[in-house]
Amino acid sequence: MSADVLRWPVIGSFLRWRRARTVLQLVFLVVATAVVLHGLFGPQLAPASLATVVTWVHYRGLLVVALLAAGNVFCTGCPFVLVRDAGRRVRGAPWLRWPRRLRTKWLGVALFAGVLFAYELFDLWSLPRATAWLVLGYFGAALAVDLVFTGATFCKHLCPIGQFNFVASTISPLEVQVRQPETCRTCSTADCIKGRRETSSGRVLQRGCELGLFLPSKVGNLDCTLCLDCVQACPHDNVALATRVPGLELTEARRRSGIGRLAARPDVAVLVVLFVFGGLLNAFAMVSPVYAVEAWLSAALGLAREAPALALLFLGALVIVPLVLVGGASVLTPAVAGSPLRTAGRTFTTFVHALVPLGFGIWLAHYGFHLLTGALTVIPVTQSAMIDAVGWPALGAPLWGWTGMRPGSVYPMQVGLLLLGASGSLGLAYLIAEREHADRPLRTAAPWMVVTLGLTAAALWTLAQPMEMRGLVGLGG
Repeated sequence: MSADVLRWPVIGSFLRWRRARTVLQLVFLVVATAVVLHGLFGPQLAPASLATVVTWVHYRGLLVVALLAAGNVFCTGCPFVLVRDAGRRVRGAPWLRWPRRLRTKWLGVALFAGVLFAYELFDLWSLPRATAWLVLGYFGAALAVDLVFTGATFCKHLCPIGQFNFVASTISPLEVQVRQPETCRTCSTADCIKGRRETSSGRVLQRGCELGLFLPSKVGNLDCTLCLDCVQACPHDNVALATRVPGLELTEARRRSGIGRLAARPDVAVLVVLFVFGGLLNAFAMVSPVYAVEAWLSAALGLAREAPALALLFLGALVIVPLVLVGGASVLTPAVAGSPLRTAGRTFTTFVHALVPLGFGIWLAHYGFHLLTGALTVIPVTQSAMIDAVGWPALGAPLWGWTGMRPGSVYPMQVGLLLLGASGSLGLAYLIAEREHADRPLRTAAPWMVVTLGLTAAALWTLAQPMEMRGLVGLGG
């Protein structure tokens, strides 16, 4: 096994501490509370509000950085789960199981796409109060669902941020793994998934994995919130947070606990498509050519409102273009590989996961731009919020001149991250093709390599355009 972070000094001791997750959740809860209060009652100017600056600049940027550097850290410290757990202690344990027909990613895909659409339609980045209500809505949804349904239903099947994190964490360098498989084979209690109970009364001392991932048959990071409950529940100290090769799990064809085989999960494959093409669309929506496209659609179809034109843009970017590119690759692959019996649908669910590194590179380049160009803006906004709260400059006068790096100096980093992601997708396409057709891997992977290169070119062009400094306008003056 690779290096185990849980055995490292200091950080390993902290992560093995039973209250480690609670501490992280409390920190995020304090931040979320400040965001909500300032969004509701503070200034409604986006660059001067914690709600918009923290949510749309720092949170999103730090989210992808954490996924790249470690793993699904923000799900680990999710404050929604902390509030939900408190609600369960007051109201009692939930009593219903999530309907079997809904135990897929389809609802999560729809909500993910809905959030992307609402963000653009309502310009949430410029609306502190609306952003605060969105955060409150998240808390309310997590409570409403998980106080009724057992397990982590909201996280696994509904949460748009969770679905994003699940896909992106396949590129993360850390993974919860079994240390010694033989120990699991001789274990008769399966506490890692059932939870550890008091022998005499049966009272739960430590819950197991709420996502239903049985460690001996768990593969990769999909559906893992990195909660480390399994670490606390295992009586044999047989769980590791191990280093690994990022993205390699996407080449695995074996059955995964809680998920099954990726090739048999069209919902997960569609989630990957949304992750990749949604990332490109989200970046395109922040450059000036998008307004020309919307204006052309409105004029051509006689549309008087933005919503229909934006809906058509989303339909084209998230449905029509993927059908042409990914669908075309799925049809061509069996032909060029000499496997006429393999269906296009099965080819799609097998090969589309190779695009994840490129998609992650697009999100990282985009969100990284906003984070780096606005890295210091949280300082004057916090100073201003403190004045609003206590009536005097407890943290000093706001340093409104503090912003971040100049956009031009960030662009080379964006290009590097994007090309790194594209290289990963090219490599994964080849490895999957080698697994499926060892005698002709390059020819088999060719259609997916062409799609990767085409999307990379589109992303490079998009990132080369002047990007809106959303939520940051005016801080320099």
